[in-house]
Amino acid sequence: MNQDNQFEEVEDKRSAEEEWESKLGMVFDSLDNLLQYYRSYGNRMKFEVIIRSLRKGDDGEMTNATLACSCTGKLSSNTRNAFKLYPVTKTVCKARVGAYILGNEKWQICSVGLNHNHELSSPTKTRYFRSNRGIQPYMKRRLEVNDRAGIRPNKYFNSMLVEAGGLENLTFLQKDYRNYIEKVMRMRLGARDTYAIQKYFLKMQKDNANFFYMMDLDEEGRLQNVIWVDARNRAAFKEFGDVVTFDTTYLTNKYDMPFAAFVGVDHHGHSTLLGCGLISHEDTETFVWLFESWLACMWNCAPNAIITDQDKVMQNAIEIVFPGTRHRWCLWHIMKKLPEKLRGYSE
Repeated sequence: MNQDNQFEEVEDKRSAEEEWESKLGMVFDSLDNLLQYYRSYGNRMKFEVIIRSLRKGDDGEMTNATLACSCTGKLSSNTRNAFKLYPVTKTVCKARVGAYILGNEKWQICSVGLNHNHELSSPTKTRYFRSNRGIQPYMKRRLEVNDRAGIRPNKYFNSMLVEAGGLENLTFLQKDYRNYIEKVMRMRLGARDTYAIQKYFLKMQKDNANFFYMMDLDEEGRLQNVIWVDARNRAAFKEFGDVVTFDTTYLTNKYDMPFAAFVGVDHHGHSTLLGCGLISHEDTETFVWLFESWLACMWNCAPNAIITDQDKVMQNAIEIVFPGTRHRWCLWHIMKKLPEKLRGYSE
């Protein structure tokens, strides 16, 4: 690259920064619109955007949000082997924007940080950012039809490459294709199964009005998450809901969907069930839906403490839904990981 091209690239970068900096105080119709706008800026500047934090008010509605460079945060390596090298992805980068919600449900930018403390990605790598990769709804339908027809993913993906004119013209990778098909297979509850679940829940609710359930459907109208809490569980929570354990280590046989259980301890020291559910996948969005549904069932009374295994997405969801609840890790999981994490110090 000659000096003229380098100068033009620096000028383009500077103008992009100045264009964004002039947007301080800009108002957006929704948080999604703000996120899309900042991601577009990140694509121009060659860095990936993530949602750093979300805060809720006393009414449970979102009030503040921070969007940041994906290199924000500290690199945590104290539990790893010090003699092995790992790629550094966190550099405590301060590039971010802060926004708050206005009275008319619009979002306004209140703070902007432009400086990165790391090298930015090359233009050819921005398409691999997770935030830029996605499968459009019409393409999802095509993928599912071909999967039901028995067409192998690698064969159909190659045909899509030819049709699109190259990998650079696709918005997703073959890995995303396979992950989506695997997710659909886990979620593929037949019509009879969904009908049977709903029929059973309606019967339980007819027998006891305190029976609670909620079903979450995807954009195609298929059941993907479900939670249910019977009258005995709700009564037990009033007496023994100070400390709750939450676990998703159980799997069903047929659909391989994680079974989520809320459990408390009664005055005899015995475990008592406080609600349970089936979820399609374990990510922050799903856990937020599950926790919010369970909290609504329990009269919006959050427990004083919740115990889980060491899971980052679960921790994120707890911070969003239970901001005032103490979060602790399960001692069994800690003791189980001790030999693995400290095996280098066995002597």
